Amino acid sequence: MKEIEVSGKKRVDLGKKASKLLRKEGLVPCNIYGNKKDENGNIVAFSFVAPMTELRKVVYTPHVYVVNLDIDGEKRKAVMKELQFHPVTDALLHVDFYEVTEDKPITIGIPVKLNGLAQGVRDGGRISLSIRKIYVTAPYQVIPERLDIDVTNLMLGKSIKVGELSFEGLELATPAEVVVCSVKATRASRSAAAAAEK
Repeated sequence: MKEIEVSGKKRVDLGKKASKLLRKEGLVPCNIYGNKKDENGNIVAFSFVAPMTELRKVVYTPHVYVVNLDIDGEKRKAVMKELQFHPVTDALLHVDFYEVTEDKPITIGIPVKLNGLAQGVRDGGRISLSIRKIYVTAPYQVIPERLDIDVTNLMLGKSIKVGELSFEGLELATPAEVVVCSVKATRASRSAAAAAEK
């Protein structure tokens, strides 16, 4: 996985009013969840803020990054877990990060890339990508930037499901029955098939 640097500052004032003021200054409230737990066994969130200019390069990209956070000089490695956007303006309101360590596996969605020209497309069909990401579980160092899927032998009317795939060192967390891609018949392919039958 690619790595990217983001710097931030620890948050002192919490709450909606403080968050609003921070956003006006171009800062985005963030939380990082790690291995720290309270007396009830719940994971404790560490609150900080990061400039929108820094977060933009992580949020508005198709790539999945390991984020090297520098919060007031304290270094942490994390992945983005959840984003909150304003329902009307689409402005970034909040980011949740999940701290990663070298020995602990993480579950994260990785972009899918279809490779090759499917046989079904050559026969006049149209390929359709049903999901853009597949969730995988593995230590972050072995997680690739994307999952390459060869569709060369995919026939007309056929599909590839998650359960048919395997990637070295990765455990697939998306349910096995989920369809990744399929080749659908088009009007052209149907008329070609009808002509071939005559």
